[in-house]
Amino acid sequence: MGATPGTARHDTWGTEMRTPGRERPASGTEIHTVDYHTGGEPFRIVTAGVPEIPGATILERRENASAPEIDQVRRMLCHEPRGHADMYGCFLVPPDDPGAHLGVLFWHKDGYSTACGHGTIALGVHAVESGLVKADPDGDTDVVVDVPSGRVTARVRRTGGEIESVTFRNVASRVTALAVPVTAAAGGATFTAAVDIAYGGAMYASVPAAAFGLAVEPEHLTELIALGRSIKASLAGHPAARHPADDRLSGIYGVIFYDELGPGHQRNVTVFADGEVDRSPCGSGTAARLALLHAAGFTGELTHESIVGSVFTGRVAEVRGDAVIPEITGMAYRTGVHRFTLAAGDPIGAGFTLR
Repeated sequence: MGATPGTARHDTWGTEMRTPGRERPASGTEIHTVDYHTGGEPFRIVTAGVPEIPGATILERRENASAPEIDQVRRMLCHEPRGHADMYGCFLVPPDDPGAHLGVLFWHKDGYSTACGHGTIALGVHAVESGLVKADPDGDTDVVVDVPSGRVTARVRRTGGEIESVTFRNVASRVTALAVPVTAAAGGATFTAAVDIAYGGAMYASVPAAAFGLAVEPEHLTELIALGRSIKASLAGHPAARHPADDRLSGIYGVIFYDELGPGHQRNVTVFADGEVDRSPCGSGTAARLALLHAAGFTGELTHESIVGSVFTGRVAEVRGDAVIPEITGMAYRTGVHRFTLAAGDPIGAGFTLR
């Protein structure tokens, strides 16, 4: 699946602590992170405190990360009081081979995703800022990253030693289906609409917000979340959501609602996993949008706004048969360095979610 399936949880600390099969993180263990935001979307990079995640490839490590002793770290960092229902982050792991600088497992409150463009941009900034990848003070430096969907590149541009931007070069992205009929419900009303499905490292369904009488504006977010969850549920098991080569990459991960603002200019909000909201314009979602726009004859640069007004720019850098190689440019900024602990006797344990 594009992400580990999740269900809405209204956990209290008691159910979180007492549910059979869940283990507490070891008290006293320190988990170190460096936090960034890309276009307003958080990205928490774990630099220490995670048990070794076994596997010969990134995809194998993604499957093995569900082991309780590993997944408890994800839950502790995503759940309140250390995180929140829309938190996003990653574990750093070895790459598949020496051709990449690092490997990564992306996570959110519901599990592990196959792709994350805003996270890849943040990883590029982190790799250069931390010295993990040596970079000249002027010019471009490629940070090559193995992610579950394949090998991607974060091209970091610096001038006078300062990072100006990062361009994320994604895996091959393609359209899988057009005008797929769906039924969705929100606010007591039922809607029918047609969605387009495309792969950009994860599977996304795209639909104009106007199809539901809405716009991509914060005041409509509650309805858009409900519609996103409903559309995703209606597409469960749809043939167009199957990855042609690896079923581990199958399944609708997110629903992209968009507004047309002018030629080559769109605003979107991506509702992913189980009702989570991307504050950025969504990197892998932008790749899926570029695949759809290219199939419709668009050849220019896409200005892609988010629901909070942040912007990515994207273009098709290469065409490979029925697929395109998108490049998406944005910037990430460090927000903090953290050392998280679990105190002995803390009854909340790994935390809770209220959505």
